[in-house]
Amino acid sequence: MPITKTEKIWMDGRLVDWDDAKIHVLTHSLHYGCGVFEGIRAYETDSGPAVFRLTPHIKRLFRSAKIYMLDIPFTEDELIEATKETVRASGLDSCYIRPLVYLGYGEMGLNPLPCPVNVSIAVWPWGAYLGDEGVKHGVRMKISSWQRHGVNAMPPAAKGTGMYINSSMAKVEAVKAGYDEAILLSPQGYVSECTGENIFVVKDEQIFTPPVSAGALEGITQDAVRTIARDLGYSYAEANLVRSDLYTADEAFLSGTAAEVVPVRSVDDREIGEPGPVTRRIQEVFHDAVRGKVDQYKDWNEHV
Repeated sequence: MPITKTEKIWMDGRLVDWDDAKIHVLTHSLHYGCGVFEGIRAYETDSGPAVFRLTPHIKRLFRSAKIYMLDIPFTEDELIEATKETVRASGLDSCYIRPLVYLGYGEMGLNPLPCPVNVSIAVWPWGAYLGDEGVKHGVRMKISSWQRHGVNAMPPAAKGTGMYINSSMAKVEAVKAGYDEAILLSPQGYVSECTGENIFVVKDEQIFTPPVSAGALEGITQDAVRTIARDLGYSYAEANLVRSDLYTADEAFLSGTAAEVVPVRSVDDREIGEPGPVTRRIQEVFHDAVRGKVDQYKDWNEHV
């Protein structure tokens, strides 16, 4: 989906014009992929734009940076305020937000420790990541021939920039084969996650999702789904799943900040069908919650 320009991008402590947000071709992260990022959304509410779970996202950014040994030269509070400042400067009622921590210009080689650490925050309008039809009727999934990283090969607990080559290869394979999205398995053969979303299966109105030990990212939208599901009275558990659990699910759905909550229509051409009642109910509550329409979840929204 093409990027729509906005007015400003925050770079290392100041807002710059969109077209002036530039880096050198010898920027370290461009060559070796060492960086961390977050995907966040701001939603239109009756009280103005509000960022969905901003503080947990920024805290995860710092956890990712710690895993990669990147020393962010700003505090969590400073990046929270910088995110709000960037959203305000955009003038948008709703938008996608991309904070990025990367190794800058000045050193080259596989040892990243001497490199400067830079931070940017960009925002732009971005609709449904998997399409409006996918949100309404469900997406067609393919189990990828590419495995998710082993936990001792790449740290799946971190949202690292370079490690998403794995997801990109799986995504391209799925799209070229005529599917909407891919599912990656762990080296042990368990269901891990999708290219950018957590995955859930529903059996007998019980919800199951893979654990982080299977290589799944600890999702912030996933955590919101867990809270909503339990508040609605559904049983929710983390469990190792195999591909046949997907084929025989009563329902299945995905969650992610970019994707939001998306039903799964089929996996490897095994039909699951139109979104079921559990998926639809969670979708509805999530949609209302992020827009400030559910009182018990209003603390999820940080107004700008």
